[in-house]
Amino acid sequence: MPARRVSSGMARESPTPALAADPAPRPPRLWPGLALATAGSIAFSGKAIIVKLAYRHGVDAVTLIMYRMLFALPLFVGLAWWAGRGRARLTWRDWRVVVGLGFSGYYLASFLDFAGLAYVSAAFERLVLYLNPTLVLLIGRVLFKRRVARAQLVALAVSYAGVLLVFGHELRVAGGHVALGAALVFGSAVSYALYLVFSGEEVRRLGSLRLTGLATTVACLFCLAQFALTRPLAAAAVAPQVLWLLNATLCTFLPVLMVMMAIERVGATVAAQTGMIGPLSTILMGIVLLGEPFTPWIGVGTVFVLSGIWMLAKAHPKT
Repeated sequence: MPARRVSSGMARESPTPALAADPAPRPPRLWPGLALATAGSIAFSGKAIIVKLAYRHGVDAVTLIMYRMLFALPLFVGLAWWAGRGRARLTWRDWRVVVGLGFSGYYLASFLDFAGLAYVSAAFERLVLYLNPTLVLLIGRVLFKRRVARAQLVALAVSYAGVLLVFGHELRVAGGHVALGAALVFGSAVSYALYLVFSGEEVRRLGSLRLTGLATTVACLFCLAQFALTRPLAAAAVAPQVLWLLNATLCTFLPVLMVMMAIERVGATVAAQTGMIGPLSTILMGIVLLGEPFTPWIGVGTVFVLSGIWMLAKAHPKT
């Protein structure tokens, strides 16, 4: 009788209590991770649109990035604290690495990107930044002598052909300052690729969220110091629209968090492939919000870049 009473509640749920007690494992649902990766990619892509809109109010890159990081600083400090609860304290070696990664991956990459956007379109900026996986591959080859397969070389050629196609078109239409903007944005992509290459060991030591919180906190401090050393205090007086555009939660913190959560759910490869929507969303937002023209050159160049990155992902050796 006691055994009958225990199992009677389960019998209402299933005619086979043994199966109810030991259900078959269900495959993990992909759509929450895919939704996070898509939303994060679109939000990241929207950064270029926000910067271009802010430039219309007469603000410069140093002041703009200072406000962006000032608003985001408390959120990233909170992320670093939350992710580090109950974990070992950082060693001096950890701090040196975090400072270096914060400088390269978030401060220098962000500043060069913001500066470059003063000279090039948002669509072209996103295409250049999307070369990031190819730069990681090339840096690995140069610094660590890693082998590059023939299929990967073909993928690189396709991606860079697309960027050069759009660059040549913008150079003819907008003039020589496009070359400066392209160089600055490409420098941003290289800086962030260096962060990705050298952050692998530290991610394993500290965890992705803790490292992101710490490195971005360091970057925020660099941006604030740059403004304090190079601009008078009066330069902080900007149009209210600029402050509204630089909402720390929407344009800085949430994209980082959404991408990290997506990687945890679907893995880095799927999250990166989902990120292909980024250049497309930037082009669309540039047309709608900035009035940027959509030309066949941009269309063909985008197809080339996305195809090259897709080919690179397919050619990456499975681990």
